[in-house]
Formats: sequence, structure tokens, C-alpha cells
Amino acid sequence: MTVASSAAPRDGATAMAGESIIIVDDDPGLRSLMCDYLAAQGFTVHPADSVAALRTLMDGMEPDAIIMDVMMPHEDGLEGMRWLRGRSNAACIMLSTLAADIDRIVGLELGADDYVAKPCNPRELLARLRAVLRRRHPGASAGAQTGESVWTFDSRHWRLLTPLGEQPDLTTHDLRLLQALVEAGGRVLSRDQLMTVLDPDAESFDRSIDVQISRLRRKLAVFGGESLIRTMRGLGYGLGLPVRRI
Repeated sequence: MTVASSAAPRDGATAMAGESIIIVDDDPGLRSLMCDYLAAQGFTVHPADSVAALRTLMDGMEPDAIIMDVMMPHEDGLEGMRWLRGRSNAACIMLSTLAADIDRIVGLELGADDYVAKPCNPRELLARLRAVLRRRHPGASAGAQTGESVWTFDSRHWRLLTPLGEQPDLTTHDLRLLQALVEAGGRVLSRDQLMTVLDPDAESFDRSIDVQISRLRRKLAVFGGESLIRTMRGLGYGLGLPVRRI
């Protein structure tokens, strides 16, 4: 069965180019939820309840991406990943309730592009899917040279929007840092200046600003914004990508 939708995506962005996605999960409820959600975003979605079903599907198609659960009976997702990398270059996101680092490391070493813990927020899954597709098919995001690649800082609604209209889940501190960098334009702000943004009563320089920036970068990387904040060695931080303020 194929789940597809001709309706406009509901998250303020379109699917990247009519991509086809296979979702492999033995939980029928979760599989259906993911299929319906991604189909509503404009993707063509093919459900599979096992690695064997994935093989059957891929006998007649080459998907753009695969979302595959790790914990499945008979053949698990890691075995499916081993088979997949021997015959396909499709992007792959692994899903698992396992929190151990070793499980994520094995999946990534086998060739997975990303690893998401279950239960996952559908919007996060969508953002990660778009991110791995951009990395696999950089031409699909050719907006890097056009206005389409511009991020937006919405000071009226206190939020950051990606070039695709997505809204990362950011804290007040994150948004204050971004607002300071946006208002600075192309200027680099020192750590002391940024620390003052977070704590006007701070008496001295605090390396915790580096930790805050590092956490913010990880959140932005999910949406392809790992270069949004640039580091100037010995000076501080500035914007690395175009950001318009509204």
C-alpha cells in the first residue's frame, strides 16, 4: 500500500521534490501515524511491517529515504541496515527506544544517516528527514545561493524560521543569543557581550556561553543550520548564514 497526498503540506513547507519514503516498523499504529503525517507533508509514503517487506518493496522501486525501527522480530533494523547499504544509497533514519550509545553508534557505523529515539515528535522526525535528504541531495536545496536559503528571525512572534518555514524548538536564552547576533549584522560579538545578553548582572567573562552556543548549534543542525553561527577564534561569535529580521 502506498500513502500519498496531493494536499499542500501543513507545516509551512513543501516536500523537497516529490520524494518517496519507506517506513519500516512492526507497530501498526505508529507506522500508520508516521505514514499519514509524512503523506500530509507531500511525500509519497510506502509502509512496511518488516525487513522482508522492505526487500519486497525495493525489488520494484528505489526510495529517496527509509525510516526504519531497530527493534523488530525475526530481522531487526540493524540487519536491515546491513542489507540496505549493500544495495542502495537511500538516506536512512533509524528509530529505537534503546537509549544506549552503543546502539546508536552501531547503527551509524552501518551507514545510517541519523538516529531518533522513540517516541519521537512527528515534527522533529520531519525536520530530520528533510535534513538528511538535503545532505544526500544537495542540489535539492540549491537555495543556498538564493533568497530561499535565508533564515528569518521573527521578533514579533519571538521565533526563528528556517528557509523551509520550519520552527526549531528554542529556549528564551537561545532566542536572546540569536537576536543579539541578528541585530549585530555582520559584526562579531565577544563572549562577554553575549554573556551580558543572557545575564546583564554578570560581573565577569563566563565560558558557559560556549556551552550555550554549542547546544544551540545542535538544535539548528537538525534543520540544516549548523553553519548559522560562526566562531571567530579569539574574538567571539557572529552570523554565518543570511538571517532577515521581521
